[in-house]
Amino acid sequence: MTINVKKLHPHFMAEIGGVDLTEPVGETHFRDIKAAFDQHAVLLFRNQPITDEDQIAFTKLFGPIITKTNYHRPGEIARISTDLSDVSNLDHNGELLPPDSGRRLHSRANRLWHTDASFKHIPARCSMLSAHELPPVGGNTAFADMRTAYDALPDQKQAELQGLTAWHSIFHSREKMGHTDYNQAARDEVPPAHQMLIRTHPETGRKSLYLASHISSIDGMVDDAAHQLVDELIAHATQPQFVYEHEWQVGDLIIWDNRYTMHRAMGHDDINHRRDMRRSTVSDEINSIDLQQEIDNRPA
Repeated sequence: MTINVKKLHPHFMAEIGGVDLTEPVGETHFRDIKAAFDQHAVLLFRNQPITDEDQIAFTKLFGPIITKTNYHRPGEIARISTDLSDVSNLDHNGELLPPDSGRRLHSRANRLWHTDASFKHIPARCSMLSAHELPPVGGNTAFADMRTAYDALPDQKQAELQGLTAWHSIFHSREKMGHTDYNQAARDEVPPAHQMLIRTHPETGRKSLYLASHISSIDGMVDDAAHQLVDELIAHATQPQFVYEHEWQVGDLIIWDNRYTMHRAMGHDDINHRRDMRRSTVSDEINSIDLQQEIDNRPA
């Protein structure tokens, strides 16, 4: 049996049918899933009542899992496996987090456009998010195709951006949302990371913007000019023609390519309504700057 692939957007995003993720995914099915992932960058799987163990097993097919960062929050107890990030508004007892919870305040910055773990020296290859419990209204997730957004830039702008490198910091994006309460141990745990502003696919050669609200500076530019450029590029890349907004259903699982997309949480009444989402993240193999150097040095 082969998988079914249904396009959900003209440029990216597809729904995959014919797969039961509560069972081990065979080699043939995974090969087809991986091909669809490489083409569409974001894949949706409906009606998947998976356990955390199921999600972890499926994630590992794509590569090594990045275990969650703890940010040294005193007294915090994990609700789920450390192989998963708890993208919920629930504490370890399954109760709503208090309004002043450090984890709640930290997560508010997920409403900014970003790509996961670009603030790590070896950034993320892809992420998976599974929906276990949803609020009655809101809580959607928007995705942006950074490949098509790059293609749509004028040739002169593309040329200006080639070779630019940027510094990404998780604390920069959190400060944008007014949350600065991190101790030095947390800041030492996740130092800024150096990344390309334009990424090149190592197999196809297709180029993509590599943006995130985590970008704090761009080499060779004063900070005001760098921030203005990042804001302009994010505004360009998140125009409606490049964006798909997903309305979640319980049992949905979405996997996206962090190298060639951005995403953001659309927000909901997280003070009064529960939202239980669980993310797993796969590490890439190499820093984006080192990868670009490898590509540039390949024989013609």
